[in-house]
Amino acid sequence: MLKVGLTGSIAVGKSFVLETFRELGCYVLDADKTAREVVEHGSAGLRRVVAEFGEGVLTTDGKLDRKKLAAIVFHDEDKRQLLNSIVHPLVIERQNEWIESVERRDPKGIAIVDAALMIESGGYRRFDKLIVVYCRPEIQLERVMRRDSLTADEASRRIAAQMSQEEKKSYADLLIDTSEGFDETRRQTAEIYRRLRLLSES
Repeated sequence: MLKVGLTGSIAVGKSFVLETFRELGCYVLDADKTAREVVEHGSAGLRRVVAEFGEGVLTTDGKLDRKKLAAIVFHDEDKRQLLNSIVHPLVIERQNEWIESVERRDPKGIAIVDAALMIESGGYRRFDKLIVVYCRPEIQLERVMRRDSLTADEASRRIAAQMSQEEKKSYADLLIDTSEGFDETRRQTAEIYRRLRLLSES
């Protein structure tokens, strides 16, 4: 089975690319969804987050208040690293379980895991191929502003808090540029799928 990592910076179109791969017949896993699951109400992951960040990051019904936590870690590199050190190992463990289950079902399948921080966490090394999704910087800025209702300054700070697109691209085996919209992105994704299919069947 071919194990593929999919990553890219904030608001570059990873979710659309992942959904296109799913439609083409790949097995896909969204690490953001997994990251939410490992800190669900009552989980060991949530207990560890509360132990480090305090009960102020919880809602009144005991769930994680993501906005409060994001406000803390976006402006403090040490706290962001601390949060990542709690969540990443749990996410990777869950991903590995999922990959093993896919391999048992379909030894010639293509399993794609989408994770924004795959390079930063070192998780990309577990994959046979790494795809980096990117777009032109001015388009990324516009998408972040529109998606999260932010000013240009706020959006720029969000983008600057992550590894740059250029640095991420330097790790890639394969690249998908989403700058020209859905149809062109779908075309590039389908072309890469054909290449991955040849590798998975060889």
